[in-house]
Amino acid sequence: MTDTTQTTQQPDAADILLSVRGLSKQFSTGSGPVKAVEDISFDVRRGQIVGIVGESGSGKTTAGRCLLRLVEPSSGEAIFDGVDLFSLPEKALRAYRRRLQIIFQDPYSSLNPRMRVRDIIGEAIDTHGLAKGAARQARIEELLTRVGLSPEHARRYPNEFSGGQRQRVGIARALAVEPELIIADEPVSALDVSVQAQVLNLIQELQRELGLTMIFISHDLTVVEYLCDEIVVLYLGRIMEQGPARSVYANPRHPYTRALLATAPVPDPTVRRERVILQGDIPSPLNPPSGCVFRTRCPHAIAACAETVPTRETVGSGHSVACIRQAELVETYQD
Repeated sequence: MTDTTQTTQQPDAADILLSVRGLSKQFSTGSGPVKAVEDISFDVRRGQIVGIVGESGSGKTTAGRCLLRLVEPSSGEAIFDGVDLFSLPEKALRAYRRRLQIIFQDPYSSLNPRMRVRDIIGEAIDTHGLAKGAARQARIEELLTRVGLSPEHARRYPNEFSGGQRQRVGIARALAVEPELIIADEPVSALDVSVQAQVLNLIQELQRELGLTMIFISHDLTVVEYLCDEIVVLYLGRIMEQGPARSVYANPRHPYTRALLATAPVPDPTVRRERVILQGDIPSPLNPPSGCVFRTRCPHAIAACAETVPTRETVGSGHSVACIRQAELVETYQD
């Protein structure tokens, strides 16, 4: 069933850099097919950060990698600046690699330990023929300075840096080819808490200065709230809730979104958050629940939830929810 719910407030088509429609990814395993992502749709406007959030196993990383064709999607469309990325042959796709980049989750494994930083950052510059000689070196030094490192760091190897510094190198590498869209896949989850804040501040500063368009993938709603303009909440490969960040945080309408918010730390000790306890773990995608995939952990599930796959319904400007009980649960949430 294709979800045709509009996810934004009817923006001008020229504002939309990426339009994802019906993205699905199914893996074949010895135990049977696994639906990692199923029929997700959303738009990314120019200069905007869209957050994709969910627990481990929700499909968010798979979705991001499908958009870059690092993993081949099973179906759907990803219209990037008027061109469907999923339909491009490999040769034509290469030209788009410059326009779409990724910041990986693990700064330790994503950098080649045998390469100096100048070569790690310069590799993409060389691949796309953007600069040579002194201009190449100047570009590398400029990028290092922009991400809070020193030009002298260009001579070092990755093992000479801390985790936070390595991730700054990864960010510089992503920026090297001046991309139009960056997918940040849990870029701070492997870092210490104190370092996380520094890297998040850097990403926010770069986004504002350079007018970057980003998809930010995270399991942490607090991080997403800090950075993102729009939020897509995934559970077991399906969208549960979606909309402007302010609307989703001020008025979360899906039980799963409320549960994620309940576990997020609040810096103000005087603020009390709703206590929501999810029973059990996220089900295996090899054997997903019938009907609503969240029903086995939902505190508000009823018999009908096992029989009906909910479609997203609009509950506000650009705000949609996939829950057959969302309307009647509003009063419960307000009590």
